[in-house]
Amino acid sequence: MTYTQTGDPTIRQHVQAWQKLDVDQQLALFWFIYEEIGNSITPAAPGASTASSEIAEGLFNQVKELSHEQQLQVQRDLINKVDTQISREYGSLGDTTKLLFWYLLAEGMENGTVIPVPGDYQLSSESQALFSRIQGLSFEQQITLFRDYVAPMGAEAKAGAEI
Repeated sequence: MTYTQTGDPTIRQHVQAWQKLDVDQQLALFWFIYEEIGNSITPAAPGASTASSEIAEGLFNQVKELSHEQQLQVQRDLINKVDTQISREYGSLGDTTKLLFWYLLAEGMENGTVIPVPGDYQLSSESQALFSRIQGLSFEQQITLFRDYVAPMGAEAKAGAEI
């Protein structure tokens, strides 16, 4: 699994700060960011090729068919790089397709097909501070941040393993 991380030290610092949060805080932060700038991301999400879109949708559909508890576990497993079939499938995707997959998850959360963040959930002070810093980035920096955040997730595809 290879990905290209930006050389921008600000983006790297934001990604590292995000990765230091516990897994549920990371997921919640992603949701709060989507809620804040989801409409801005919408035009960028279809920037993936048609094939990438179909692949992201295929993986999303696998997750969508699971129970809410299983959906949450899949997301946790991706962040924690747990070796599961879905995690290996995700790990074999290109960076843009990974970003599109997370966008589809957020859309699913919004329309109720994917487990939502509890309505009364409050970001930790650390998460809230990072959220505020992310809001201060330009749109292009935000997209780069999201791509650099989701790119290393998932597990390596293994030779001879089912993907």
